[in-house]
Order: sequence, then C-alpha cells, then structure tokens
Amino acid sequence: MSTDTVIPTSIQLEFHDHSLLPLLFGDHDRNLTRIEQKLKVSLEAFGNTIRILGDEDNVPVAQRSLEALYKRLERTRDKGRAPYVFELGDVDAAMKWAIDDGQTGDIGRYAAGEGTLENWKRPVAPRSPNQAAYIKALEQNELVFGLGPAGTGKTYLAVAIACSLLKTRQVDRLILSRPAVEAGERLGFLPGDMKDKVDPYLRPLYDALYDMMPGEQVERRLAAGEIEVAPLAFMRGRTLSNAFVILDEAQNTTPTQMKMFLTRLGENSRMAVTGDPSQVDLPLGSKSGLRDAVDHLRGVEGIGFVEFTVADVVRHPLVTRIVQAYNSREAALLPDSDGR
Repeated sequence: MSTDTVIPTSIQLEFHDHSLLPLLFGDHDRNLTRIEQKLKVSLEAFGNTIRILGDEDNVPVAQRSLEALYKRLERTRDKGRAPYVFELGDVDAAMKWAIDDGQTGDIGRYAAGEGTLENWKRPVAPRSPNQAAYIKALEQNELVFGLGPAGTGKTYLAVAIACSLLKTRQVDRLILSRPAVEAGERLGFLPGDMKDKVDPYLRPLYDALYDMMPGEQVERRLAAGEIEVAPLAFMRGRTLSNAFVILDEAQNTTPTQMKMFLTRLGENSRMAVTGDPSQVDLPLGSKSGLRDAVDHLRGVEGIGFVEFTVADVVRHPLVTRIVQAYNSREAALLPDSDGR
C-alpha cells in the first residue's frame, strides 16, 4: 500500500449540555463549517453528538478543537458570566492549539482559558501558545520585548494586559507611545496642528483601547490623564511611575531614543516594547533602536523577550500568506555563507 494513501477514520463526540451547543456551533453552524474547511474533515451533528469523518491525522485535531471550545463554554457558564460568543478567530485559535498539542500537550491550557485577561468588554484570550507565553512574560517581568511580524497580537495583548491591570488598580495609568516616523509620507505636509499630525500615527493604540473598554470611559480616562497616548518625543525628561507603559513600532526608534524611553521606567511600573525588526522605516543606513536594545539587553534580569513567527498571525488568513511570501523573498535575497 502506498504511504500516501489517506486512511479514513471517524470519531463520535457527545456533549452533555444542550444549551451550549448553539454557541459551540455558531450562527448557521459557521464554527463547524470553519473546522471542516480548515482541516478537510466532515462534521455531522445529530442532537447532542457530532460525528467527525476524515483522515487519521486531522480527525483527532478536530476532536481536540471541539472539546476545547466546549470546555471554554462550560468554564464561562460555571463562573456565572454571560454566554461567550466565539469569533472565527477563536475557532482558528482552537485548531492552532490542537495542532500544536501533538508536540506540546498544551490544548488543556487553552480549554481552561489560561492567560485570559478580564477587561470591561469581552475577555481577551491568547490565540496561540506563543501569545500565552507573551502574556505570562508580561505578568512576570518589568520589561518585555515582543518581536515579530504584523498581525501576531504584540500590541493588542500588551494593551489588554495594561487595561486589565488598570481595572484591578494594580497601576494608576496607562501610557501608550509610538515614534512618529513617516512610512514614505511627509508628516509636515499633513493638514492641521501638531495633534492633528501625530494622531494618525497613534490610531492603532486608540483602536485597541476602544476594544477593551466603553468609548465614554476611554474619553473620560484620557481627559483625566489616566490614559495617555503620545508620540515618543513627549517622553523625554519624564519619570513614569505607577504605570503600564507601551512603546509600539519600536523598530522605528534610534538607539538614542530607545535608551531614553527605557530609562523613563519609574517605581511600580512595567513596560512593553513591541515591534517588527523586518519593517524599519528609518532613513537608509540608520540603526534600529529595537535591534540595538535586543543585542544589548538579552540576559538582563527582569527583562523578557518573546519572538513571534508567522504561525502566530491572528488576522485574516491572507495576512499569514503575505508574510510568508515576503519572508521567502527576503530569504532568497540573503547573501550566501561565503558572502556572495
């Protein structure tokens, strides 16, 4: 028999709480359809049972995915919270954990909601083992560098944990910053005053905030100074105490700017520095402060480093393929080992 022959197999799952099944299946069974499309399996629902049919590699992955999602619904119910409505990203995350489970055995951590951050809106949960490691690093270290491609949740999760700490009064304020570096545009030609010019660069940070808490609360806390969103240049000369401080797009800092920012850390404060070393918008020949900091600070006590890969991308699936295509091209352009 050929080693490429697909061996069909089937598993039947039974779920005891009928009230959770509409949430598990999703509107018009969209969650089941997602699993079928991604794993090339067939899911047949009869009452409170699901029969999974497919090849012997993918059927166990589908099984672990469905069981993990169901257990998360049970956990939400048992804690007396409002029913959790899965987004397709949650379903994708369950499959990602289930695939990795063959090597790590970590699917139980996902099912238990390990690393879930409580905010004013819906809880934010890690969607890959690397994201869970990132949240753990942010909880255990005073300074964490989150490195990797776009769409891996580096900034979003940093804002999520910052808001969680603010909600539980472990910090008094949030400070979110970005270098206002033009990615091919000219800042001076944008209309308006300085605030109008820099606000577009800070918009991703505002977007994350509005995902974590009601809009009126964001506005009130901004007005009161509990939340500050400002360009990196505004950090000079300050000591940032009792705060969670985030520097986003850190690859666009210079070494001098990075040193300035890192030395703002005050009492009872934490910092998250996020960036993609492959997307530097600094003038040609300028060294990135992010790369410089990583080179100098690895091994320093109290500093954590988490490196994301294309496998951690949680945006539209096309983003993963785009990042892979660029990475392949850049790898092909690297010089040979003899320097050619």
